[in-house]
Amino acid sequence: MSSDDSASESELASIGLRRQLFLLAIPVLGEQFLTFCIGFVDVYLSGRLGKNETAAIGLSAYVSWLASMIFSLIGTGTTAVIAREWGAGRFDEARKVAGRSLTMMPVIGFMVFCLLQVMASGFARLLNMEGEQLRIAVQFLRIDACGQFFAGWTLIAAAAFRGSGDMWSPLRVLICTNLTNVAVSVACTWGLQLPGTSIWLIPPLGVIGIVVGTTTAQFCGATLMTLLLLSRSPGLQSRRLHLTRSDFGFHRETIWRVVRVGGPAALGGLCTFFGHFTFLMVIARLSDKGFDGATFAAHIVGIRIEALSYLPVEAFGIAAATLVGQALGAHHPARAKQVGYEALRQCLWYAAVMNVVFFVFAPQIYANMHTEPEVAVVGVPAFRLMSFYQIPNAILIVYVCALRGAGDTRFPLLCSLIGNVFVRVTVGYLCGVYWHQGLWGAWIGMGADNILRSILISLRYISGRWTRIRV
Repeated sequence: MSSDDSASESELASIGLRRQLFLLAIPVLGEQFLTFCIGFVDVYLSGRLGKNETAAIGLSAYVSWLASMIFSLIGTGTTAVIAREWGAGRFDEARKVAGRSLTMMPVIGFMVFCLLQVMASGFARLLNMEGEQLRIAVQFLRIDACGQFFAGWTLIAAAAFRGSGDMWSPLRVLICTNLTNVAVSVACTWGLQLPGTSIWLIPPLGVIGIVVGTTTAQFCGATLMTLLLLSRSPGLQSRRLHLTRSDFGFHRETIWRVVRVGGPAALGGLCTFFGHFTFLMVIARLSDKGFDGATFAAHIVGIRIEALSYLPVEAFGIAAATLVGQALGAHHPARAKQVGYEALRQCLWYAAVMNVVFFVFAPQIYANMHTEPEVAVVGVPAFRLMSFYQIPNAILIVYVCALRGAGDTRFPLLCSLIGNVFVRVTVGYLCGVYWHQGLWGAWIGMGADNILRSILISLRYISGRWTRIRV
């Protein structure tokens, strides 16, 4: 075969891989966007209420993130193991892995609920909250803890679907969840009055109405996900992921396979949370006068809007994780490695565009997200600085997802420990607090962390050592 023919075949293979990634990423992108909308609506509604309410929403987002990191002990391992079994054509074994993973969820969910109930006040006090700020935050967190069980069930079920290459089922659930969240949150926040009367069908609950809407949506999402997993109409193909009663149960070997992969990912997630929450404590101490609601709100708005730059990147990263796992399961390591390169090529242009958008439109973004002008005064300069971190973020997200799809979760754990716990917090504290540069200075630490980890993860991916990991 000539070199021209080989190049032609390589190009065709690349085009085929690009199409596969695109088809898998599109429904995940829809899912990511709808997940973003849930948080966006919450922050937007709180921005109409005040700084204290935005602070409560922001703290809740971080604590919910902690819960999701704990659930990733099962979720990450579930995706990687099911992808291997699916790629090898062992579909019955993949279904058993899904059922046994979900069987572990009630135990973990109850532990998370108890943890968040007990720690609610402690989380708020660590951020120097007091008085009305403290009362709102603690009440919000304890109600939100009730929904984490349902959120965890949905997360693990979605992980199972993705491992089998089914990206559309989680999307359908997220559409319903998002619509429920918007409708119930708006109705409960402002109240719902019977037209032409003084009768309240739903009394206005203020910021508590936001968490009631979120919890209701999480319950609906878990219910719908369960129905999809258990459904098997005659028209469905046998290769579609569906579960029966016999697939559930505790199985030591399966649990060990899932936890062996998911354990380092969960620890990495916890390190990430610890680093980010410690960084949040730095944000809460940027003012010499104690907790500054405007600075904290500016941070929360900026972080929430920045998520827009992650949506396609995470979508292609999740799609890459599925294809990497399936390629390794089919014993095609070269194709597995090519997946990550192709996924990153699809994302870099978007990261560059968002860099420009965030820098140019920072004032308009803050003006529309919060009614209090001091929030924009603090937030706009820091947000413009953060815009330059989008390309390193894209590299980091895609390659970490691909490595996790291969079952390589230990190296990302080490990088997370170095970057989030040491670099982000240390540099952020020095620039923001010690050298009195405020939010702008603190976000220098955030950028230093992202740039360092993107370099380390890139070197790991390029080395190809992860293709030899067994799960």
